[in-house]
Amino acid sequence: MTSPLANIYARLPVSFTHGQGVWLWDAQGRKYLDALAGIGVSCLGHAHPRLVAAISEQAARVIHTSNIYDVPQQTALAARLTALSGMREVAFNNSGSEANEAAIKLARYYAYQRGNRHAHIITMDSSWHGRTLATLAATGSEKARKGFEPLPSGFIQVPYNNADAIRAAGDAEPRVAAVLLEALQGEGGIRPSDIAFLQDVRRLCTERGWLLMIDEVQSGIGRTGKWFAHQWADIVPDVMTLAKGLAGGVPIGAMLAAGPAAGVFTPGSHGTTFGGGPLVCAAGLAVLDALESENLLDNAHQVGSHLKDRLAAELAGTPGVTEVRGRGLMLGIELARPCGVLAARALDAGLLINVTRERVVRLLPPLILSRQEADQIVEILVPLIRQFLAEHT
Repeated sequence: MTSPLANIYARLPVSFTHGQGVWLWDAQGRKYLDALAGIGVSCLGHAHPRLVAAISEQAARVIHTSNIYDVPQQTALAARLTALSGMREVAFNNSGSEANEAAIKLARYYAYQRGNRHAHIITMDSSWHGRTLATLAATGSEKARKGFEPLPSGFIQVPYNNADAIRAAGDAEPRVAAVLLEALQGEGGIRPSDIAFLQDVRRLCTERGWLLMIDEVQSGIGRTGKWFAHQWADIVPDVMTLAKGLAGGVPIGAMLAAGPAAGVFTPGSHGTTFGGGPLVCAAGLAVLDALESENLLDNAHQVGSHLKDRLAAELAGTPGVTEVRGRGLMLGIELARPCGVLAARALDAGLLINVTRERVVRLLPPLILSRQEADQIVEILVPLIRQFLAEHT
């Protein structure tokens, strides 16, 4: 029988019935160690009691009212996020793509208010900002963009981790209004930014009156061991986008603004029907409470460092292993050849991973991961990588 689902996903042959902590069980009762967390979403793992209680209790009261009315949970979550980030205001939406779309709109509106009728935004190669038309235009992936032209104009792509390239792009195009980048590229192959690069770009944007917009959709909410990955560089952006782990599995996105970006939007400039509803914001508050009370940022840093060091040590000298890299519990293992088959092989071995940029094994386990569970990831994954590479020598 033909599936009624649109043919847009190449799914692995498994469905899960329930989970607990970092573990999932399939319909046949088989157990899997989840080292992907729904692509960085399930930061508290599965069936976390605080999150389950928050969602259940809020669902029993009110799920949706719309942004025509005050939403106390939304106000409370915005207050928590601005306090943690040092930013000033928050616009909620439903996904990372929507958060980045809002950031692009804000940059253009900011420029428009200053007489720039064709704002340009500098973006990075290998970047990923979403699948809407504008975020695709900003994304550094020809494969993802192919077939969807004509895309919105006004984006200039430069090499990642190269402040001189950003400066040169601005020199060549006087209509630049903003720089959009990830503090740690996720879909682009788990590529961390240099601390000095982030600091240089912050100074450059301040000097030229550009907005510094940092996409923390995948790297934010404690994943790298700080609330937001750019905090390793001790900077504050003008715009920051969040999603994925923000509500632990319930769809939410957020765009935060500070400095010259705060106050740009006014009623009618932007909006959403579902964004920032009572249910998702109650979940977001529960996630932040759990991350703080269970010391999970420190856990992400400590266990992530342990996992990275063990993977690097076990794979050292293995022909075909290019690099083990990342921060906290956002790690990648780059191989010298395409390795998409490893996702299915790991599934067969009881481990959930995926492969991005064709050659990079991506690990985004829940932030509750223990050292023992990190060691289990190593014990399952390293032999699979070695075997795969041995097949292609």
